Amino acid sequence: MRAEDHPNHTTDVPMLFPPAVERLQIKYVNPAMRPFAKRLPGFTIIKHTGRTSGTPYETIVTSYRKGNVFAVLLAHGKTNWVKNVLAAGEADARLLRRELHLVNPRILPVGSDGTGLPLIPRLAVRSVGVFVADIA
Repeated sequence: MRAEDHPNHTTDVPMLFPPAVERLQIKYVNPAMRPFAKRLPGFTIIKHTGRTSGTPYETIVTSYRKGNVFAVLLAHGKTNWVKNVLAAGEADARLLRRELHLVNPRILPVGSDGTGLPLIPRLAVRSVGVFVADIA
């Protein structure tokens, strides 16, 4: 399957990696990174709940923060954790040893104005969607 045919790929939030890379990351990379993600800067664990199952999940992401703005680049497209957080309207995140509560989640589509975002997401929004939330 090509990235363009994957359900996570939309015109507003394109999937930059092929689906095989995503499967590899989910199956091998994320479990290997879990012990380190709690201690390494830049890694964040998003705690969210399944939209239909109600199952609690934890997803490792690379995040960026500027003041009360929290941002994640969506190089894998609009994935399940993004859909879950958008549906719930909130999520919890663990950044190093800090617990954050995220509210007002939204997606900035490709080509949006990145004003107010941290530097890397502000530059990346030209070619990738960005998940943004406010820290309560």
